[in-house]
Amino acid sequence: MIVNSYSNLLVEREGHVSVVTFNRPQKANALDRSHLEEIEAVSNLFRDDSETRVVVFTGAGKHFSSGADLSPDLDPIDQDAALVIRRRRARIGERAVQAILDIDQITVAAWNGAAMGGGACLATAMDFRIGAQDCFMQYPEIEIGVNLMWKSLALLVRIAGPSRTKRLVAGGERILASELLQWGILDQVVAPEDLLDTAMEWAHRYARLPPIPQQMIKQSVNAIANALDTAIMHMDVDQNMLTASTEDRREAIRSYLDKTNTDFKGD
Repeated sequence: MIVNSYSNLLVEREGHVSVVTFNRPQKANALDRSHLEEIEAVSNLFRDDSETRVVVFTGAGKHFSSGADLSPDLDPIDQDAALVIRRRRARIGERAVQAILDIDQITVAAWNGAAMGGGACLATAMDFRIGAQDCFMQYPEIEIGVNLMWKSLALLVRIAGPSRTKRLVAGGERILASELLQWGILDQVVAPEDLLDTAMEWAHRYARLPPIPQQMIKQSVNAIANALDTAIMHMDVDQNMLTASTEDRREAIRSYLDKTNTDFKGD
């Protein structure tokens, strides 16, 4: 049963399980501002949904999400707006991630193909991650000269540990499904054709359990695990705006698009 439809999302319900599908397959489910606003909005709607007990997130087409949409014609107002407004607008990704973290119900990622950058941030905000054998994670921010934001660095450190986080975020490595399973980023790996069915099996198993204690347990675990996030990660947008203004950033973009090597100056 289709519950709501959005420009960039498809939301359906099967019993006590809702499925949210990122629905920009022509863009590999890249996350532009309107897409992130819809993710924030639909996540907040589950607060008043007494029927849904588990939310499954997946991506239409080949990929879960290729990350932030870097199309040059997006949000032209950002270039002309006052810095105070640009700083606020830059937090839309952080708000979408936080909205997923704040969902009372259990959340499951049915992870197909790429989860890159912002797409990986969304996946790490979910309670469980079921991956297809062809899925992978990569944070390309370092290659284009910026830091990771959206308050997601702490999420990855807790799941994967400091050294592996550095490999992913400081090194920009692409990590495939089998290794993601070993690292604890994925909870199960299945054949691509079995991905959604397996995620729904997980979802229905949790949906059969008493929702009130289950949701209280989830909130308590997250409160313990995430206790210092706001204190530590409150300025990652400012760090991003600083790194985005450097000469190295401009050189990184040129090198990334031209697929050439460059000599960064630290300036």
